[in-house]
Amino acid sequence: MLAVFPGLDTPALLFFAFAVLLLAGFVKGVIGLGLPTISVGLLGLMLAPLEAAALLLIPNLVTNLWQLLIGPDLRGLIRRLWPMLAGIVVGTLLAAAWFPLGGAAWATPLLGLALFVYAGLGLLAIQLAVPARQEGWAGPLVGLSTGAVTILTGVFVLPAVPYLQGLRLQRDDLVQALGLSFQISTLALAAALLWQGDFRMPQAGASLLALLPALGGMLLGQALRSRIGALAFRRAFFGGLLLLGSYLMLKALL
Repeated sequence: MLAVFPGLDTPALLFFAFAVLLLAGFVKGVIGLGLPTISVGLLGLMLAPLEAAALLLIPNLVTNLWQLLIGPDLRGLIRRLWPMLAGIVVGTLLAAAWFPLGGAAWATPLLGLALFVYAGLGLLAIQLAVPARQEGWAGPLVGLSTGAVTILTGVFVLPAVPYLQGLRLQRDDLVQALGLSFQISTLALAAALLWQGDFRMPQAGASLLALLPALGGMLLGQALRSRIGALAFRRAFFGGLLLLGSYLMLKALL
């Protein structure tokens, strides 16, 4: 069923796609993010970024819903973050109206750049500090930017994740806030794909099938979370993304 995507039309490529989804789900289970970043990055070797994002719609919706519902204060986070969340929706839909969904030749190298920057920030442990008095204007701006980056690359971690980290939330609140942000981004992206006719029954069936390895990986990651050294895993995760981002940028030049 995944073969509805032209880049996944052989058994070997299908096996690779399932392995990628399993790995990405595992990472999300351990650290609370990484499913779209890793999946779109690796599947971007064979698919356009927005094709990979379409494949991940249902896995993202289910895993993010799970993540945001098990947190401690969903209502409080919605009250605090709604300007950013509204910005994500507006930015995604406006960018979808202005730019081709996954059709631009520069979408893949731009994805590589986004991964490179995100990984670099992670390896350097650079975190923003966002004072509460600045959230009123910073939240909508971050949301609009995140929506635009989502349409251009299929990944919705920038600049939303650094911003949420800069709010200095408690660990459980941060994980829940990430799930909330990712869920809104996924819903907005789904609306854009449906509007453009890029997510129909064949793609929906493939996305539903992709849920199985993603959930399996997430359960495994949650089970092994306490056994993995946080610093070592962080370095390996961001180091891998740095190499992947570099490859995608260089690929466009060759």
